[in-house]
Amino acid sequence: MKCPHCKEEIPGSPCPGCGESVYDDDANYCMACGIPLKESVPPVSRDESFFDDEEDIDFDDRELCSDGTCTGIMVDGRCTECGKAPGEVETPKAEEAVTEEPSGETKTDEAVKEKDA
Repeated sequence: MKCPHCKEEIPGSPCPGCGESVYDDDANYCMACGIPLKESVPPVSRDESFFDDEEDIDFDDRELCSDGTCTGIMVDGRCTECGKAPGEVETPKAEEAVTEEPSGETKTDEAVKEKDA
């Protein structure tokens, strides 16, 4: 494969299973066919579902974090990523909003109101 920017060849070795180029020398599995690239890693069974041993996961009934910027889910009343409870979502207050002046100075809305008055 050639680099799209400098057009030089990117070093890689072919996968022994499918022949696709493997560019990461530390890779344990081929990204195209999934076979092990090293003898020390076990093969991945394609017959089992990834979540068979996780019977308590219900993807249709999960509750997403109420913070619009967080990717966590709610477990036992708290987000798994940010740790917030549903009512703890922080929203910026109008008087704390920041405005940037054309000169590059940063002022709060309160300072802008005082200037306009």
